[in-house]
Amino acid sequence: MEFVTALVFIFIACACGIVWAIFNWMAVHKVEIHHKHEGLTELLQGAEQEKIETLLEIGEHIQDGAQAFLREEYTDCSVFLAIMAVLLIFISPWSSLAFVLGAATSMLCGYLGMAIATAANYRTAFSAITSLANAFQMAYRGGCVMGFLLVSISLSILTLIIIIYNAIIVKSEDNNFEDLVTMFDYVAAYGLGGSTFALFGRVGGGIYTKAADVGADLVGKVEKNLPEDSPKNPATIADNVGDNVGDIAGMGADLFGSFAESTCAALVVSSTQLRVAQGDSYVIDISQLMYPLMVSAFGIGICILVSAYAVYISKVNHINKIESTLKFQLLLSTVALSPIIIGIAYWCLPADYVMVAADGSIQLQELKPWHAFLCSLMGLWSGLLIGYFTEYMTSHSYTPVREVAKSCGTGAATNIIYGLALGYLSTIVPIVAIAITALLSMKMLSFYGVALAALGMLSNLTIGLAIDAYGPISDNAGGIAEMSELGENVRESTDALDAAGNTTAAIGKGFAIGSAALVSLSLYGGYLTRIQTYKVGDQYPFAEGAKIDDPIIFAMLLVGAMLPYAFSAFTMKSVGKAALQMVEEVRRQLHEHPGIYAGTEEPDFRACIAISTKASLKEMIPPGLLVIVTPTAVGLFLGPYAVAGLLPGALVSGVQMAISASNTGGAWDNAKKYIEAGFYRNEAGEVKKKGSDEHKAAVIGDTVGDPLKDTSGPSLNILIKLMAILSLVLAGAFCRTGWLYKPQ
Repeated sequence: MEFVTALVFIFIACACGIVWAIFNWMAVHKVEIHHKHEGLTELLQGAEQEKIETLLEIGEHIQDGAQAFLREEYTDCSVFLAIMAVLLIFISPWSSLAFVLGAATSMLCGYLGMAIATAANYRTAFSAITSLANAFQMAYRGGCVMGFLLVSISLSILTLIIIIYNAIIVKSEDNNFEDLVTMFDYVAAYGLGGSTFALFGRVGGGIYTKAADVGADLVGKVEKNLPEDSPKNPATIADNVGDNVGDIAGMGADLFGSFAESTCAALVVSSTQLRVAQGDSYVIDISQLMYPLMVSAFGIGICILVSAYAVYISKVNHINKIESTLKFQLLLSTVALSPIIIGIAYWCLPADYVMVAADGSIQLQELKPWHAFLCSLMGLWSGLLIGYFTEYMTSHSYTPVREVAKSCGTGAATNIIYGLALGYLSTIVPIVAIAITALLSMKMLSFYGVALAALGMLSNLTIGLAIDAYGPISDNAGGIAEMSELGENVRESTDALDAAGNTTAAIGKGFAIGSAALVSLSLYGGYLTRIQTYKVGDQYPFAEGAKIDDPIIFAMLLVGAMLPYAFSAFTMKSVGKAALQMVEEVRRQLHEHPGIYAGTEEPDFRACIAISTKASLKEMIPPGLLVIVTPTAVGLFLGPYAVAGLLPGALVSGVQMAISASNTGGAWDNAKKYIEAGFYRNEAGEVKKKGSDEHKAAVIGDTVGDPLKDTSGPSLNILIKLMAILSLVLAGAFCRTGWLYKPQ
């Protein structure tokens, strides 16, 4: 396959993805909100004018609050990113440029996702008045815009960087793999830029949303017995704003980082190790390295067809069909992509190739295209397995969450015990799946195989993002319906959409954590591969690679394993401090203005929004510095082998913590919803719903779990990825200059 041919297919796929996203964007905005909608008068029973105006007003409040927060966050982050870009100039101007483009792409994708989510949320609530099917389509179309724009824009910009850098850096079309290695060292900074911003987007957004959510629940639900998303609760608007800035913009930035980093890892490792026999020598050219990009490109095309099935063919006209339709999207895209990945491998890769070591000796020989596609397929199907198992552990349709709900009958303490146990147990299947995938991939293609497995898991990322973004949109729709007092029938529809969204969000988090583990491992492989090429005279001082019995490596393994705990402590404490301020503000308003609780006075929503904004922007700095400074300082003062111990320690510890935290929080949330929906019966056969002691116990568990599943857990993805990609970029600079560390 020629380089130009690959580029044509990539840009066609990206263009199709962007067009499909714009088409869905227009479909969302085509829905006009007005009180004269056909059949609306009867459904709202008279007061439709006032209720629709309230709906629009609340939608605007959420939109304005989300935009205001992102402006503040982007402004603050831009200063830090500019400082990092200037520092990277000393490594290479090309690395600095790629870093800036990666950060800018991450910002753009996060903003576009937030914009469509805040446009779709109140339209989803409005559509739920007339039809469950219309409401589902509105929320899902909004998710599609997020998914397809993010992947298509990211892939097209990465491809443009490769084209430009190839023209400037690679000196000839003849075999010149040293130039290719240098070029992809620079390109790797694209992933670093995206992941650096994702750190602040995920942490800042997570602190924002959970401070509001915890404050609203503790005072509104537990103390005042107010319904969820009650218009009498001053923190409700801030909570809904947080869904967009944390679970949409932050989540999008996180998964953009996974996509960019896994692609960069595959490119760095393949340019360093993949070779084709030519006479008595081994050569490589850039056209033989395009397989990772082609997998992502064809993934966009297949996912367009799969999402079109959900929009035009599958009719969600009953509550029971919501969750199954969303899950079927993952299964269908996985099945459809499998033969495509096989075909791409035979089209893009050489018929015979080898993997070489740092000194040019053959590491793996007699390799075929099927080695590559098997690695990608294992990643793809492992992602599906992790997603489905996460659903089993966090959906109230199955035994684990129902056991957690039952434990609420004896109070909040037993609820918390059961929830923690569920989270710990939920690590078994994902970790075994990741371990088997990593083992077999490394057996076949070393760390290049792990990178391909990560890309395989992310090949249907557009669908994963679509069903993930669907969740916060539906959650917001439920809140808007409650605050607009649209009636029980509408709230039942939005609650059903939200319950399915909770499950798909948990699936999305499992998917994100699984891919983060493989991405981090592939980046670690890229790091090891790169430092092994460091040459002093005729010697390769790091050619033997990292060994666990090396004292510095063993010591740094322990330090690395500690970092996720320290990071989680920072984020959890930040949520607690911000939530404390929120609780005090909500109590103050309800105490000083009794008309709020009586329904005769409007709460001061802006004061609560200001608390979340200020707290999140301030509190995201310490964990961000921990992640960025630690590997840099270790590399500068202790050397490459110390970093080689630090990274796997953080990976092994962080993945377990992330899975456990996310699934524990998801289970507590759905146990609460299981009780609210009236499905729970005590031993005497009595139905327990909102306001019961069991419900209050479930709310407390959900409140504890909120920062676990939406702040600490997801943020750990970025910790393990960002440390690895930063180390990879610095390793490239070290190998080119030797100025980072002088081996003794």
